Amino acid sequence: MIQRSIFAALVVFAFSATRAATVVDSRESVVLEGEQASVVVDLGGGSIVRFQLKESPLNPLVWNNQGPPDEARPMSHFLCLDRWGAPSKAEQANGMPSHGEVTRVRWNLLREPASSGGSIEAEMAAALPLAGLSIKRRIRLAAKQALLTVTEEVTNTNKLGRLYNMVQHPTIGPPFLDAATVVDANAGQGFMQSSPLPNPEEPSVRWPQALRNGQPVDLRHLTDSPDPNVVSFVIDDEYGWVTAVNASHGLLLGYLWKKSDYPWLNIWRHVKDGKPFARGLEFGTTGLHQPFAALLEKGRIFGRPLYNYLDAGQSAERSYVAFLLAVPGGYQGVADVRYESGTITVREKASGRELSIPAGDLFAN
Repeated sequence: MIQRSIFAALVVFAFSATRAATVVDSRESVVLEGEQASVVVDLGGGSIVRFQLKESPLNPLVWNNQGPPDEARPMSHFLCLDRWGAPSKAEQANGMPSHGEVTRVRWNLLREPASSGGSIEAEMAAALPLAGLSIKRRIRLAAKQALLTVTEEVTNTNKLGRLYNMVQHPTIGPPFLDAATVVDANAGQGFMQSSPLPNPEEPSVRWPQALRNGQPVDLRHLTDSPDPNVVSFVIDDEYGWVTAVNASHGLLLGYLWKKSDYPWLNIWRHVKDGKPFARGLEFGTTGLHQPFAALLEKGRIFGRPLYNYLDAGQSAERSYVAFLLAVPGGYQGVADVRYESGTITVREKASGRELSIPAGDLFAN
């Protein structure tokens, strides 16, 4: 995360000219097309609603995609900002929705998709009037790989400092998500969100294990029970990663980010009609799904902060990477994801087979 004061740029988004958007499924969108993959970003809330290989019709990011064409709403991979979870009752009465208002406002396209240095790039932005924040996003799809890099800068446009949180909410759904889909991560110690305050970290667990009525649950899998519904874990390594793979469909979706940007991984699971319906692979700045008053009272869990602060006019920049890989039938899941010397390497469990993606300098600022 990079922080700096930019008082002179507080109103840049409000006066930026809106570029022409592409209509996808009756909604204004931004479309990036590379040789290996394509990406669609919905401007009615800023969600990444499609990320798929060009050779496959399968889009793993499917959640809440159907709805009124003019409604701004969270879908697929959406952003939670200025909070993760519910507002206080007073904030809700003043119009603040769950997970913040960033998915309830229209985003403006600042720069149309264009080729630049081996990538297709675009820029977009949004203003959050209730939160007093603005956000600018640069999105880059590699021209020759299924590799997506997203950099987002949040600015406090208030005259006073304020608390905030920022959580990425990638959500996978059917048909990519079924009982055979396997989720892996390099998460460490964790706790169930269903555990009561003031000490929800008791009892603690370690990835991929959670507890249901005192009995172990393997979070790598989801079949007919979503309990525990949300489990949060800290990231211990320099880079955090999470992957989801469906070997029968031959597809792996992965995310990679710096722990210094997003020190928490939150796993949400949802079942409908006895079958897996949604899995949130959520990485962010907090691991406690509560209003700010509870975050302030608790302060830290496992030594990790539960909130961030931006002074008046201050900005914070964070980045993450998403990637897709075609995998062979019978793929056993992921043992490790490494980012070294400009390459992302994914190692399979049991076999140790490796797949790699040329990535360059992903987190250069």
